[in-house]
Amino acid sequence: MTKFVKILLVTVLSIIIVIISLFCAYLIITKDAVLNHTKLNKPEQSVIIIDDDGNEIASTSSSGKKSVKIENLDDTCKNAFIASEDRKFYSHNGLNYGRMIKAFFKNIAAGSFKEGASTISQQLIKNTHLSQDKTIKRKLKEIRLTKQLERAYSKDEILEMYLNTIFFGHNCYGLQSAAEFYFDKKAEDLSLTESATLVGLLTSPNNYSPFKNPEKSLQKRNTVLKSMLDCNFIDKATYDNAINEPLNAQKSDIQGRNADYIDAVFDELERLDIGAYDLANGYKIKTFMTSALQSKIEALNFETDNAIIVTTKKGGVCAYKTTINGAKRQPGSTVKPTLIYAPAIEEKLINPSTRILDEKIDFNGYSPENFDKKYHGYVSVAESIKYSYNVPAVKTLNSLTIKNAEKYLTKMNLALDDEEKNLSLALGGMKYGLTIQNIADCYSIFQNGGIYSPSRFIDEITDASGKQVYKSEKSKSRVFSNGTCSLINETLIDVSKSGTAKKLASLDYDVAAKTGTCGTEEGNTDAYAVGYTSEHCVAVWLGDKDNKKLSITGGNDSCEYLKEVLKYLYAEQKPSNLDITSGTSIVEIDAEEYYTNNRIILKDDFSPKLNNLQIKVLSDCKPTEKCTRFTQPSIKAPTITVAKNSINISLCQTKYYSYLVKRYKNNDFKVIYDGNWKKTITDTPDDGTYTYTVTPYYLYGQNKIFGKEITLPNVIVNSSSSAPQIKIPDIADKEWYNL
Repeated sequence: MTKFVKILLVTVLSIIIVIISLFCAYLIITKDAVLNHTKLNKPEQSVIIIDDDGNEIASTSSSGKKSVKIENLDDTCKNAFIASEDRKFYSHNGLNYGRMIKAFFKNIAAGSFKEGASTISQQLIKNTHLSQDKTIKRKLKEIRLTKQLERAYSKDEILEMYLNTIFFGHNCYGLQSAAEFYFDKKAEDLSLTESATLVGLLTSPNNYSPFKNPEKSLQKRNTVLKSMLDCNFIDKATYDNAINEPLNAQKSDIQGRNADYIDAVFDELERLDIGAYDLANGYKIKTFMTSALQSKIEALNFETDNAIIVTTKKGGVCAYKTTINGAKRQPGSTVKPTLIYAPAIEEKLINPSTRILDEKIDFNGYSPENFDKKYHGYVSVAESIKYSYNVPAVKTLNSLTIKNAEKYLTKMNLALDDEEKNLSLALGGMKYGLTIQNIADCYSIFQNGGIYSPSRFIDEITDASGKQVYKSEKSKSRVFSNGTCSLINETLIDVSKSGTAKKLASLDYDVAAKTGTCGTEEGNTDAYAVGYTSEHCVAVWLGDKDNKKLSITGGNDSCEYLKEVLKYLYAEQKPSNLDITSGTSIVEIDAEEYYTNNRIILKDDFSPKLNNLQIKVLSDCKPTEKCTRFTQPSIKAPTITVAKNSINISLCQTKYYSYLVKRYKNNDFKVIYDGNWKKTITDTPDDGTYTYTVTPYYLYGQNKIFGKEITLPNVIVNSSSSAPQIKIPDIADKEWYNL
């Protein structure tokens, strides 16, 4: 036997041993993998959802009790699923080995299980028999069960079971439930584009919901249609017509109590490790919902589309209602405190007293206007927030920079699209916008002393035996300092007392509030009112899901609903006051410098009380420059004129100063005036040459604090001459360049 033959034989035997070992390992690992026929339709699966008091919430079933028959479905509907999920469904034996090998190498390259290569048969097994964990052990069991499935059922039976168990988001299990929820029709009546829309939901129902993210949903739908074209399930003309059709999603009006809250619970489930398919029969989901409050907001009489969320300081969502299913909307002026002014305060660029010129301005073609089409001159940051002026907000963002603003957005778990990175962001100009939950979470940061913690619907999940399988943990990250939050709290409290949210002024406890309105002169599309106390945050949105123009405003309509919810919350006990002091200091500044020159500098040690102004600033950002107007009185040089033998000295007008005026002749002087400011000091000396000096001083108690003595030009008095005479220096005695 040659050496080559020996090596070949050893190699072949080694391969055979490896294969036998792997097969044995496969048999051992999958020995308990037995197909359970009753699980394939999940006929009795029911998940109990309870409120914060442990009471069962209505409409708790998460199972797809409504089923479809495969023979009743249109071919385009079935083909949409096959084209997108498993093109060789009718030709393979449950496993697509080509896709599995391709996915294997991709996973090796990625270092993780990114590619699953699951067929429809495998997906049915995974969703009904196994967990959603991405492990080799689970995959091997899936393969064995899939083979059992393929031997026991026909392809049509498998497809039918798959369609009756697949999860489409919004608590919809099965195609029939999804058809009713998204299009308010039976599954057999679904059109080509409607079927493609539902198929597009499968990879991520939350991200591709036509109600929440219509643009993404449309793109995904058209991707499914392209797959159908590639598979020759539709022709080019049909494809071209279909991709130009609108989404046409229409949520069914038949909804039970707490339906919006339950939808949100299942959306949150999708983002957790425990997904919708992992919920076995008898699982309990405990929520943060307060049933009485939920009933209250559901009973509010709305004339428009609407959304309301109420969160607690600990981050639990105790009530939630929406007619737009959590869709993102343009946030308008609600972003000013959270995304612009608070970051600028944190960066020590401004404080609430900083004065900004509200003026017509152009930023390379972008010229923001105020809602009242007026400009208000110099206004403080606090006034800009209080009355929701636009120009100061844009100027502040320009100074802060988009890069710095984005840094804080990231801390709030928000991201900017490239198209949003411009100054219109200061007024809520966003491509996709924010959800009402996003907005509430941003404002809750101020309530929590600068800590961001996303609100949650689910508190805990337990299995049928009562064992806890999930517990909500409050993730925390610091966004702002305590001082920044104190300053914003105080500013927004003022908004609710006499600003754009003054409808809340009658409430006799601290409410920090902000309103926002998006629209044009033709009408408005979005109206917001956000208010928070030391215990709750309430956010209200009104508008039209199709962006029709309405006569609504945040300060009027939305604020009215906000007030009603707050009155209900605190009907029996008022909340404690919001923190407006931590991390801040009160400093006294010079009022004249502030109002005349728009400068914030500390008051002079000898400053009179009437000239002192108290402002609040960050404790580590106190002004350092001090006024010296009273310790070192200073004035502009007065003017002096001569008319015959009458000399007139015109004093510049200043507050608080007195004046000492002296007349010099040779080495002698005489005080001709000592007292408060006068417009003109007149003197009528004899003929001769005189020098006058003016010294400002400030009376501090019984003491006179003198400033620098100012010497005026020499004057000549000649009663025989009618022309004014002021002695001009004789340049004959000096070098001209020394004048």
